[in-house]
Amino acid sequence: MSRVSAPGEEGTVDAVGVERWPLVPPERGSELALDALTLEPGASLDLADELHDVLVFVHEGSGTLSGAALDGRGAGLVPAGSAATFQAGPEGLSCVSATVGAATDLHAPMGAAETAVALDHVEPGQATGARSFQVLFGPHNGSTRATLFVGYIPPGKAPWHYHLYDEIVWVLRGEGRVHIGDTVEALAPGSAFRLHAREVHIVENTHPAEELAVLGIFTPAGSPSAAYLTADVAASYTIAG
Repeated sequence: MSRVSAPGEEGTVDAVGVERWPLVPPERGSELALDALTLEPGASLDLADELHDVLVFVHEGSGTLSGAALDGRGAGLVPAGSAATFQAGPEGLSCVSATVGAATDLHAPMGAAETAVALDHVEPGQATGARSFQVLFGPHNGSTRATLFVGYIPPGKAPWHYHLYDEIVWVLRGEGRVHIGDTVEALAPGSAFRLHAREVHIVENTHPAEELAVLGIFTPAGSPSAAYLTADVAASYTIAG
């Protein structure tokens, strides 16, 4: 069975001018899920959810979330139980929407909550090798159930590794492959897949010169740089003294 999904030809209508495509559904033990959405110019959608946090990432067009501007690439957060209206600007918008269930462990809050964050305003952090990331939402700005970030993968691939969090990855731009066990699947813009906690994997950038950019959302919230090597891979590393 394929682990990678992409939007189908036809979605479902959520409201007038709003279309949705399920990408990664919730599953037993994880209420983390991801959908793709398009809003026609001026269309609006109520994102209030009594049980789930909702995080959106706008990758085309512009709009507002409860009056906060989302111009260009950026993200918004609607905590569970909050009322929010998501509205497209004059050119419409395309986004992905993640839901995070109430059963997820809560990280301690570490800063004032924000409604919307522009990607251009986020300082980059470093992960393994030459990889970097920009955290849009996490405990530092109100998202205590999940972390949402954009990661940048240079040509090539990292060694086999795993994370302690449950994660959904969505491809923003570039081309690559995901290796999970003996399975290797192609990645293209708009495709998505889930990585379970402790699932050993590699996300490979197959382009010779351009970076692969991905959106990641994971629970419980934490740092995207927290990766663990398998014992055989760790044994091949030399620690400089």
